[in-house]
Amino acid sequence: MMKLTILAALTGSAAAFAPSTSVGVCSTALCMSDETPVTAAEAAPIVDETPLVPAALAINGWTPDASLPCYGLPGAVSPLGFFDPLGFSKNTELNTAKRLREAEVMHGRVAMMATVGYLIGESTPTITYGMDVHHTIANNQIPEVPGTVLFPFFLAINIAEALRASTGWVEPGLGALFSLRETYYPGDIGFDPFGLKPKDGKDFANMQTKELSNGRLAMLAAAGMCAQEQVNGQGILENLGF
Repeated sequence: MMKLTILAALTGSAAAFAPSTSVGVCSTALCMSDETPVTAAEAAPIVDETPLVPAALAINGWTPDASLPCYGLPGAVSPLGFFDPLGFSKNTELNTAKRLREAEVMHGRVAMMATVGYLIGESTPTITYGMDVHHTIANNQIPEVPGTVLFPFFLAINIAEALRASTGWVEPGLGALFSLRETYYPGDIGFDPFGLKPKDGKDFANMQTKELSNGRLAMLAAAGMCAQEQVNGQGILENLGF
């Protein structure tokens, strides 16, 4: 009996050092065959190398299109269509085209006021001339206006121009010189006290074309009035027989 007890104890001790035969343990070769090899190309993140091209920004319904004259800005009217015989807008950058349109719109607005000013200044009573109809031609009226009246007049012009520059132009040092803001539409300084600006892009382009047409006519009219008064020294209405 003692011998059997000793033999059982030795057998149990030897079993503790025997290799395990558990089913859950697999050989190295078997485990490696179950794993899918991963290459370096698959492990690296996928990066889209296509260059990002910013979408054209639509302003007042206008989207710049380099394939169109003056990038598709409105103003081409029949019968001449797009009229640029000297090629000022040919092969220009977008910023240059916007600056040319800005200059055209602003000069047209000044000319429209000038044509009305010629008629009012020569043919209606004004505070400057004591509410009497003064028959001095408009070309000679500025030297006759007192400096106390001219100073606030020119001050108002400077303030208006400073506001326009801060609205549409990039500040010096923050970009190239003579650059307009990307979000600025030429001539749209936000001054619309009567709410006439259309919301629809096509309606806005139509109104812009009308303004440009009247402004172009006014520039020719103002130049003609100035030249006519220099030639014969008569006022506009006086020269017409009124």
